[in-house]
Parts: sequence; C-alpha cells; structure tokens
Amino acid sequence: MDKTPVHILLVEDSPTDADLLRRIFLGFSNEESSLTQVDRLTTAIAQCHENSYDVVLLDLGLPDCDGIETVTEFRANVPTVPVIVLTMMDDDELALQVMACGAQDYLIKDQITGQLLMRSIRYAIEREQISQQLRNSERSVISALAQQKELNLLKSSFISMSSHEFRTPMTIIRTSVELLQKFEHELTEQKKNDYFKRIKAAISQITHLLDEVLLLGSSEAGGLSYKPEPLNLEKFCSELLEDLQFSDDNHHSIAMDYQGDYANAVMDSALLWHILNNLVSNAIKYSPQGGTVRFSLTCQSGNAIFQVQDQGIGIPLKDQTHLFETFYRCSNVGKIQGTGLGLAIAKKCVDLHRGDIQVTSELGKGTVFAVVLPMNPTDSQ
Repeated sequence: MDKTPVHILLVEDSPTDADLLRRIFLGFSNEESSLTQVDRLTTAIAQCHENSYDVVLLDLGLPDCDGIETVTEFRANVPTVPVIVLTMMDDDELALQVMACGAQDYLIKDQITGQLLMRSIRYAIEREQISQQLRNSERSVISALAQQKELNLLKSSFISMSSHEFRTPMTIIRTSVELLQKFEHELTEQKKNDYFKRIKAAISQITHLLDEVLLLGSSEAGGLSYKPEPLNLEKFCSELLEDLQFSDDNHHSIAMDYQGDYANAVMDSALLWHILNNLVSNAIKYSPQGGTVRFSLTCQSGNAIFQVQDQGIGIPLKDQTHLFETFYRCSNVGKIQGTGLGLAIAKKCVDLHRGDIQVTSELGKGTVFAVVLPMNPTDSQ
C-alpha cells in the first residue's frame, strides 16, 4: 500500500467481524489513515453526507437492509463514493449482481487478508476516479453537443429570418428604382417623392436589421460593454421619444410622465437607448390601430423605473416566457415585420446594468414592460 492516507467507512453490525477488519486494516495502513464503523445503512448514508470517505466497506446483511438492496439503496443516496461489498457467501452470481448495482469489489469475509483488503481498496479508489473522469468527460461532450445544436439552430433561425426580412425591403427598393427609371418622365414630383421615401425607409429597415445583428453578435462574443456616465434621464428620454414620434409620422400618441430626481443618474446611454428604443418601437409596431403609448419614468430608492404601456394586440401567455430568446417571435404577430432580436438585445443591455425587466400582457388589451435600473452603478455593487 502507498503512503497516501485513506479514510474508510465500515458498515458492519457484527462486533466480531468489525474488530477483525479493523485490526487487518490498521496492520497494513499508515498512521494517517482512519476507519470509522457504523452498524446501520441509514447511519452510513448520513455519515457520507456529513464527512468525506475514500471507500465504504459495506456488509450485505444489516439490521435495516439486507441483500442486494443494501448496495442499491446506498448507491442511490451516495453515488460517488466507491463501495466494496463484504459477505459470508461465496456466490459468483451474487458477486456479479452486486457489481452490476455499482459495487467496485466483492470480498468474502473469511478469505480477507491484509494484502487483499488493501489492494481491493486501492483498486476501488482508482476505478471510481476513472469512472468520475469518464462521467465528467461525458457531461462535457453532451454540453458541447448541446451548444453546437443551439448554435446550429441559431444559424438556421438567422438564415430564415434574414432571408425574409432582407427580401421585403430589397424588393421595395428594386421595384421603386425600376418604376423611377421606366416612368421617370411620366411621374409627378409627388409620386417620385413617394418612391424615394419608400427607398429611404427600406434602406433604414435594412440598416436597422444589420445593426441589431452586429450588436447581438458583439454581445455573444463578449464585446458589448457597460460604460456608465452621468446622464439626465428626462432629457435623454424626451429626445428619444421625440425621434420615435417623428419616425411614426404621429400615427400614435406618446404620453410621457416623469417623477422623482432623474437629473443625476449614472448609466450607459448607448445601452439605455437600445432598451428604450426597442420597447417603445415595439409598443408602436404592435398597436396597428394607433392609440396611445404611455411612457413613464419614476426615480426612487436609488432606482430608475421605466414603464412602457401600449394598447396593442397583447402577448399570448404561452409566448411570454420566451420573449427574450434570440429570434423568438410571438405566435400572434401575423404579418407584422420583425426580427425577434430587439427584446433579446434589450434584455442583455438590462443585464449589463444589473437591472431587471418584467412584462405583463393581456390579449387584445395591450402590454406593459417595466425596466428597473440602478441609478448609480456603485450603489448596486
């Protein structure tokens, strides 16, 4: 036996057998090794949960459990400690059965010698270590396969999404250009301006899509960073909402409400822009009948609470748990265009602020998104 100390738990209800095994063990082990003896399976399980043992010597006949069930019960509760079975029965079939149940070895009590016991202990420890390495390798392989599967799904989703989302604005651009070229002298100035507006809008749509894809890619690669700076939230939000109101051609009304001390926040303005722009844009987009989008900012208890409420189509309950997944789109959006990237990006930006985002929604009545961000990053550490 090498000089490495081993700590053994002996599960044996016979005082005579326990004393014999203890003397054999102590006669061949070093001074730092130890042997602890208990006489019940339940006690052995509790001991293994409370202490660390290298090997368990397990008698098959105990007062609270008997036969193969002793091994199966122990392994079910303590799966990582190697077990050597002790029995009086010289039975090859029983030996195979207990080994199949997870035991590392099978020793017949009246045939045990010091060398046999120590060799069995050493081999049991080594086999358990190998088994653990194999289990770890298996988990690593399974995890890698799962990640590869997820990556393939993301690639497939991106190809599907981008082919659809790029096709529509590209078709608008191509058709508008062809009409301008073919009927240049027949079109009125108003009609020409209409076609140019369509082209500009389509280009903006493509640019927005590319920006979202690049931002998401940067986030996945760890390139999306959090750079807080002093920020007047009222001024920031008002300017953002004015831009969105202008882009919407006033088809929707945006009602704003500000409460609290919002002048001295410290946040990342770029990340905050992505959060609020996505939420308000969605509120407008998924309220096809117009109506009012309500935006409120409340600063209290060191937090800024942003709330965006619309009167749109609402979100089905089954979709709400998937809202922040990449490329996910709700089942009721119909022909309303979208990439399924906006909310995923918003969630990542919220996480970088160490904030929280929640949603409540009812079909046909609208949706409310609430974002809570710390006003100052040093206060949230």
